[in-house]
Amino acid sequence: MPDLLSIYHRLPYPLRDLAASLRGCYLGYWRYTAKTESLISEYLSMENWSDVKRQAWVEEKIAFVLHRAATQTPYYREQWDRRRRQGDKASWQYLENWPTLSKETLRAAPKQFIADDCDIHKMYHEHTSGTTGKSLDLWWSRETVRNWYALFEARCRRWHGVSRHDRWAILGGQLVTPVYQRQPPFWVWNAGLNQLYMSSYHLAPNFIPAYLGALQKYKIAYLWGYTSSLYALAVQVLRQNCKDLQMQVVLTNAEPLESYQRTAIEEAFKCPVRETYGMAEIVASASECEYGKMHLWPEVGHVEVMRENSPVPLGETGELICTGIFNVDMPLIRYRVGDEGSLNAVSGCACGRSLPLLGKIHGRVDDVLYTADGRRIGRLDPVFKAHLPVIEAQIIQEELDKLTVRFVPAPEYRPNDGQSIIERLQARVGNVQVKLEPVDEIPREANGKFRAVVSKIAHPDAK
Repeated sequence: MPDLLSIYHRLPYPLRDLAASLRGCYLGYWRYTAKTESLISEYLSMENWSDVKRQAWVEEKIAFVLHRAATQTPYYREQWDRRRRQGDKASWQYLENWPTLSKETLRAAPKQFIADDCDIHKMYHEHTSGTTGKSLDLWWSRETVRNWYALFEARCRRWHGVSRHDRWAILGGQLVTPVYQRQPPFWVWNAGLNQLYMSSYHLAPNFIPAYLGALQKYKIAYLWGYTSSLYALAVQVLRQNCKDLQMQVVLTNAEPLESYQRTAIEEAFKCPVRETYGMAEIVASASECEYGKMHLWPEVGHVEVMRENSPVPLGETGELICTGIFNVDMPLIRYRVGDEGSLNAVSGCACGRSLPLLGKIHGRVDDVLYTADGRRIGRLDPVFKAHLPVIEAQIIQEELDKLTVRFVPAPEYRPNDGQSIIERLQARVGNVQVKLEPVDEIPREANGKFRAVVSKIAHPDAK
């Protein structure tokens, strides 16, 4: 039986727009209400709180979350019951008494982290594979969803003079157009969210004029998307000497923004580029202000920076350990997000906001695959979504038309699942040879992670 994506790709273009718009209306129902504007105003006012007031507020939220986790969340309640049976008398009221939580533990039993008084069937389900090819299942209550998008509106859009009511374009990981399609449109218009969703998989030089024409046709005010995709678009804009396109702002997500990428994107779209940081688990978030500083969102989570299980001084780099205080219905305590970074030792910013500052994030940037027709493709994690029986996977590019997929098969893996991997990769990269290489484990690097995408073709632009 064909899946929904296959059915969607068989639709003629106008019906794809309709399908995207219906989905957008559904998401808008979850995200926005008549109270959205008042929530936005509330979050904007919190940016001017004193450090003392903010610290007291955060400590109160942490205390609430720790109590809720220890008494109403199955995983943590059982953990503390076990510790008590073993004679451990440490108080769960103190954050330092809690062990760290790995993604593997969350991945193994995600429903065990949902509070007892929640009805999972009335919650929003988020399924994401992150950057390692491993899936995560997360649930948000309707209140959490609506608060989150109000906060996002305040800290990402309003800071830079745009709003959800403006027309915007996104370059993300959704396969909105089949990669075998060689004629525009390479996008869909989502009227429900005023969103032009553009394919990240068709950014070949000869297609760029079509992309630029779409941005002008739909009167797009700002761009949002994966750093690597926005950079790829910007490079082609500059190479083709397109001078009649200007955005109000470009917002990057999912990948760190390097200086050479910022320069190219700013020059191509004649506007500032602002970086954001976050994850679907909603345990930490940050966004860049107009003065180029990354401000943490304290309402989302408490961030510790650790090295060998000990806190490091302000300004020094370590592993980010985050306790979420935003999604109280699926509390994640001292969660290892998998990134390294630092908290800025210097307080204050010329923008006037009192929000704490985040230093450089040193999490790995996914390598970018290159294609024979000049495209750069990053963030291939959607290949491994939809519950494929693959524990983890790594894509290696030795030549333009040859890819190797190393993967650890789950016990239920069958040969036709391998064919699904090949088809999904070819749907995004094009007509390439794909070699499947099942392995017992994928080698980790010194920091304990492995690279989800490894391109051995030299990057032509980074100096």
